[in-house]
Amino acid sequence: MKAAPQAQLRLIDLQELDSSLDRLAHRRRTLPELAEIERLETRLTELRDAIVAAETEVDDLQREQRKAEQDVEQVRTRADRDRKRLDSGQVTSAKDLGSLQAEIESLQRRQSDLEEVVLEIMERTEEAEGRVAALRADQATAQEELAALVDRRDTAQREIDEEAATTTTARTAVAKDVPDDLLALYEKLRGQFGGVGAAKLFRGACQGCHLALNTVDLNRIRAAADDEVIRCEECRRVLVRTPESGL
Repeated sequence: MKAAPQAQLRLIDLQELDSSLDRLAHRRRTLPELAEIERLETRLTELRDAIVAAETEVDDLQREQRKAEQDVEQVRTRADRDRKRLDSGQVTSAKDLGSLQAEIESLQRRQSDLEEVVLEIMERTEEAEGRVAALRADQATAQEELAALVDRRDTAQREIDEEAATTTTARTAVAKDVPDDLLALYEKLRGQFGGVGAAKLFRGACQGCHLALNTVDLNRIRAAADDEVIRCEECRRVLVRTPESGL
């Protein structure tokens, strides 16, 4: 392949711009904010699940408390009814009076036990409500942190995108100075070799693979015409000659 020496040098300019674009794309993909955002989003999902579970526990306890309070009220009502019967003098039989008094005592014990149950449920409910409040506080803090991170990410991405747009404009201008066949070869090699399709020959070494050329290869390059497109024998990238090539 033939290309004017100046066009080959422009290929190096193009490579530098493409490498800059690759670095910008890598920076955009690996912004530290991205990992932190992912971590916080995972944390918020966990907090939402924990809040739902804690609120469900509160609801269950509140239902349990209402049921226990109803049980207390039923026992209290029955005991009050029995005491009224006892106080009314309607029950005159000693046996019936004894049975009624025994039932009232039993109901009083039952009421006391049920009231203890209500108190225990109330304590558990308070603890569960405390967990809900703490989880909601953690959620609010995480949401604030996430919003700040999203702002920082958006700012960083916007700056990168602006730099990439400027670099892309410069690349378009440089690419016009490279012949179509050489540009096509360069693009093909870039795809094959990690984004680097052309490299300088610097002091006898290829700057693409960073290997020194042997004497035979250097002599071959010295003998080649200025417009001959040279390829590195080791990495097969386009090898561009410069005044610092060491030929």
